[in-house]
Amino acid sequence: MSRSERLLQLLQVLRQHRRPVSGRVLAETLGISLRTLYRDIASLQTQGADIDGEAGVGYMLRPGYMLPPLMFSPEEIEALVLGFRWVASRGDGGLNDAAHNALAKIEAVLPTDLRQHLSTSGLMVGPGGKTNDGIVDVALVRQAIRAEHKLRIGYRDGDGSSSERDIWPIALGYFDSQRIIVAWCEMREGFRHFRTDRLTALENLAVRYPKRRLQLVREWRQLQGISAPPF
Repeated sequence: MSRSERLLQLLQVLRQHRRPVSGRVLAETLGISLRTLYRDIASLQTQGADIDGEAGVGYMLRPGYMLPPLMFSPEEIEALVLGFRWVASRGDGGLNDAAHNALAKIEAVLPTDLRQHLSTSGLMVGPGGKTNDGIVDVALVRQAIRAEHKLRIGYRDGDGSSSERDIWPIALGYFDSQRIIVAWCEMREGFRHFRTDRLTALENLAVRYPKRRLQLVREWRQLQGISAPPF
């Protein structure tokens, strides 16, 4: 493993820990000596990485540090390209533009040989069904999820019955031909799933719902029997 690859791996390991992690654990994870680890930590700090801690106490990478233009493996590049292409073809308008912009930013900092691999990747995303969000601007739903704000919606179910509800949106599922809002419904006092193409009205109430979103997501996952993602 080259030194640059080792530094990148060290950053990735630090990102996986939200609390200080000891130098011995880091060294064992990377398969290096403590002396080498201390040199690598000092090198990353010199390059601008906001790493708190010291020998004998533990280390933690503060949020917000931007990775320098280190190498991606060919498999990592293919994963990025495939993911961005899927979002560009299946996401809503705002996410479509964001996917193109993000891929351009990554391409700008890659070494020449990897930049060519990025642009010539043989992985493709097949055509999907036409997605109809009706009157809904899905960006408003995403904003409400990030801010943990309540939404007031008008909804027409599969039988054609209409209702007005206040919901706590916690997730937005993207499928080939549909988008599904996962939310706590105050009217039903439970979790419900709402298709965006059946919404007849949408209003951000700009009021935070009483529970934290991550707690609600955990409760919903338990009810659905869904394990947490590995990242």
